[in-house]
Amino acid sequence: MILAALAILGGFALMIWSADRFIDGAAATAKHAGMPSLLIGMVIVGFGTSAPEMVVSAMAAIDGNPDLALGNALGSNIVNTGLILGITALVAPIAVHSKIVRKELPILLLIGLFAGALFWNGELSRLEAFILLAGFFGLIGWTIFAAIKGRGDALEVETEQELMAHPMPLGRAIMWLCIGLVLLIVSSRILVWGAVTIAQSLGVSDLIIGLTIVALGTSLPELAASVIAARKGEHDIAIGNVVGSNMFNLLAVVGIAGVIAPMPQLSPDVLTRDWPVMMAMTVGLFVMAYGFRGEGRLNRIEGVILLASYIAYNIWLLNSVMAG
Repeated sequence: MILAALAILGGFALMIWSADRFIDGAAATAKHAGMPSLLIGMVIVGFGTSAPEMVVSAMAAIDGNPDLALGNALGSNIVNTGLILGITALVAPIAVHSKIVRKELPILLLIGLFAGALFWNGELSRLEAFILLAGFFGLIGWTIFAAIKGRGDALEVETEQELMAHPMPLGRAIMWLCIGLVLLIVSSRILVWGAVTIAQSLGVSDLIIGLTIVALGTSLPELAASVIAARKGEHDIAIGNVVGSNMFNLLAVVGIAGVIAPMPQLSPDVLTRDWPVMMAMTVGLFVMAYGFRGEGRLNRIEGVILLASYIAYNIWLLNSVMAG
């Protein structure tokens, strides 16, 4: 148990550090390749902040723990929306200037409903997982189109400022890209081993461990990125990180895990507890941040509501473990 706990802590620390290096290296490499700043902000950074979830869920599926993989994806969305945006809005209220981020909010809602429809029969087949992956590639296509059409968007301006503030030679960018990716895989391996070992020792389900410890750990890069962005006044990066990551989690993270290890029997809790909570938070975020009468905004009161929802959900999980 002690070794497993150390593996989780060490895995988290290495994952946070390697995810930062991976994102910085990928963004700088893309900039050297001539990729538009808006596309870097939407695809490279969004994909990069979801890289820990993707690698952890893939490792869990390879190891025969698909519930851990699914719990990680759904739990990460709950952490992103409730904990991360809640804390970020408390640090600095978030104004949504970007038209693209406003377009992404209803798309995230639709993706969440689509994923729920696939879960509704109590399983996730390999074909359904491929459908999610096809949706992911469709999302990437839309993102590229939106980035080309959205020149001058607030998100582009903020991303350009970030890239200019942290210039990196091409050689160093490629080095950190490769090192970050390798260490992401290593840290994910360590983390999954520690999480599964503790779950088995305590008699807790892989799903619960995925929804709590693993989801929180893999979402730490988003927390750091969003809080730092909000403090700098880069509001659209702060919320865009979360919205993009949530879309990637549902399509790519669940899709990759399902292709590797289909889930013939989902836990009933997924449909009665976890997916509804995720969707309720997503709807709440949409109502708060969309801005039906002009610019969207997440104020401190709404941040408290999101944070309180996350805490209430975790109390629910704790009660379910105690009752079990």
